[in-house]
Amino acid sequence: MQESKLRDILTSYERKRDKADRLLEQRKNDVYKQIPKVKEIEDEISKVGLEMMKLVLKNPSNKEALTLEAKERIQALTSEKQALLDSWNVPNGYLDIQYECSMCKDRGFLSNGKKCNCLKQAIINESYKMSNLSRMLEKQNQCTYDDSIFSEEVDSSTGISPRQNMQLILSDCDEFIYDFDKDNDKNLLFYGDTGLGKTFMSSYIAKELLDKGYLVIYQTAFKMFEIIEEYKFRNSDHHLSRDDYENLFECDLLIIDDLGTELTNSFTISELFIILNTRLLNGKKTIISTNLNPAQLGELYSQRIFSRIFDKFKMIKFIGADLRWQNKISNLNK
Repeated sequence: MQESKLRDILTSYERKRDKADRLLEQRKNDVYKQIPKVKEIEDEISKVGLEMMKLVLKNPSNKEALTLEAKERIQALTSEKQALLDSWNVPNGYLDIQYECSMCKDRGFLSNGKKCNCLKQAIINESYKMSNLSRMLEKQNQCTYDDSIFSEEVDSSTGISPRQNMQLILSDCDEFIYDFDKDNDKNLLFYGDTGLGKTFMSSYIAKELLDKGYLVIYQTAFKMFEIIEEYKFRNSDHHLSRDDYENLFECDLLIIDDLGTELTNSFTISELFIILNTRLLNGKKTIISTNLNPAQLGELYSQRIFSRIFDKFKMIKFIGADLRWQNKISNLNK
């Protein structure tokens, strides 16, 4: 991601904090107009705090007693204010600042200096916009799913029709989404020929989980290995390339699309194993989409990768004719 885009994201966090402050002042003024006593009590609380500080400076040896007395007075005033607010049916927390993200208080960074998940997701969302993936997710989601486009003709090799198969796949995907936060070692491998709906179902899951606030990375295998190569060989000290690389391991869901279309060599095989194995050990979920069948995957990649996939991934086969090709023919015949 460009540095300018990152600056824009961080600037948006400043605006969020300013907005939170502004809205709090508006809520306070609204309450003060209707219940002036609340403002008087808050002023008295501030006064108690200032008086306590002055007395401690004059008599530091009596600090503990003065502090205790001030705390008791503040607690009594706070209870009086809360009772007054309750009597006017003012919602709890109405006079507290309300951030969009309570974890980082709209700063993007946690107290330990690490990026908050909301900032990570904002960076990823910006990457989606730059790659037009956000537009794809808008088109390929629960609302746009239509199984009528799939044939009802029974496939001789499976004994069910493509439409029935997609209904079963949709059920698997919904179950995956519903149980996503469970520690169940559930991962998915979508396989089948081109144009059967694998990318649609990957997008379907990505959109649902993004909307629930999970951190989702969606990359083609080619792009994923490009990120790894960029980090390890070209620009390893650049924090943006490091973030892109680390996200492959740390995101809640990694979707690897078109596995097998990349240039396969000892480097890509080794890196793929590291990513899959690390994510499995850390309980992170992964979806793989490929045009290759399990036997072809076993031939192309190492045995240890294939055994990990076979053991920890539910294999879901897509059947039928290429829908994209059928759509082109239909458009030509119109």
